[in-house]
Amino acid sequence: QVQLVDSGGGLVQAGGSLRLSCVASGRTFRVYAMGWFRQAPGKEREFVAAINWSGGITWYADSVKGRFSISRDNAKNTVYLQMNSLKPEDTAVYYCGADVDERTIKVAPRYWGQGTQVTVSS
Repeated sequence: QVQLVDSGGGLVQAGGSLRLSCVASGRTFRVYAMGWFRQAPGKEREFVAAINWSGGITWYADSVKGRFSISRDNAKNTVYLQMNSLKPEDTAVYYCGADVDERTIKVAPRYWGQGTQVTVSS
């Protein structure tokens, strides 16, 4: 089992940047694929980005390609989401997720963080 703690959200103007972090407990972090999802008010949770256990493979939603970058540091049990060129439509609660199955990480990870609010003002 793994526990996830998200952080790094905040209020930023359109065009700005934020970096989210997700720290995982446990010594088996490196076996998990990690992902980021977001949920805007009144909308369903949606996939944003994911990364495989080694960091060698990444996946992105079309809406964030070229603007967001996911990375991980297995020595620190941490996954990051660098968000650049933020838009008001990126406003949402962002959640990190973990799963040993790469097929599941982009759909419904087994483990979730508590979420961190990102608000982008126009």
